[in-house]
Amino acid sequence: MKYFEATFTISPYSADASDILAAIAGEVGFETFEETVTGLKGYIQQQLFDEASLNEALKDFPFEETTITYEIKEAEDRDWNEQWEQEGFEPIVVSENLIIHDGRHLPSSISSECIQIEIDAHLAFGTGTHETTRMICNTIQSLPLKGTKVLDCGTGTGILSICALKFGASEAVGYDIDEWSVDNARHNAIINQVDNRFTSLLGDASVIDKIEGTFGLITANINRNILMADLPQFRKKMTKGSTLILSGFYTNDCEQLIEKAQSLGLTLKQQKADHDWACLMFIC
Repeated sequence: MKYFEATFTISPYSADASDILAAIAGEVGFETFEETVTGLKGYIQQQLFDEASLNEALKDFPFEETTITYEIKEAEDRDWNEQWEQEGFEPIVVSENLIIHDGRHLPSSISSECIQIEIDAHLAFGTGTHETTRMICNTIQSLPLKGTKVLDCGTGTGILSICALKFGASEAVGYDIDEWSVDNARHNAIINQVDNRFTSLLGDASVIDKIEGTFGLITANINRNILMADLPQFRKKMTKGSTLILSGFYTNDCEQLIEKAQSLGLTLKQQKADHDWACLMFIC
């Protein structure tokens, strides 16, 4: 997966300005951030980076005496991979019924009823360490999924499909614009012994038109701008009683997404937040 690394400098620096900068950059596709002494480092998929959109978003920064500058370079994927493969992540307890772990860090003790998901990822994105992934997984496990078909938009590691399948869904189709993610999702489905019920496709939301039938559950953990553009595509694959779970955006994005979903005939059933990240659930 190819990423750009943007080094943002905030002058004069303040923690409040850093928080606002992360929210603004997140709206134009940046996925994760690291704090620095003078600002932030942000990471965005190369195919999603639009410098004009970033400049436009930063133009109206709300702190009048603050200036934001940045430098862009290609992120060192190899270094990230080696570090992540060496360190992995400690087991993540999503709830008493669900634990996510990698192959090196196994849960010490769990009940026989607890569902385990093992994720073998070369990067941290989509492992369950992020608030958005945890919120969607927690929402999925609360749903009656027996016999449900699932569409996983921007599947990443495949974790949302795997979670749904382990909690009773009959089959899942995931798609992603990144070839590495498509392959990694298949690999993780095999690890979790659900590969016979999981299909991983390469492409953007346009692939939805090539998939037959409708889905009882659609999940999408993607940034706000892509969700706004793709919601009509999701709606085409929903029927009465279908559920749509969205995350990957900030709490201040909720109003815009709710209005868009409601304009398509969807009803808001649940709204969650974890720090500044949000998760919305709609029904058709």
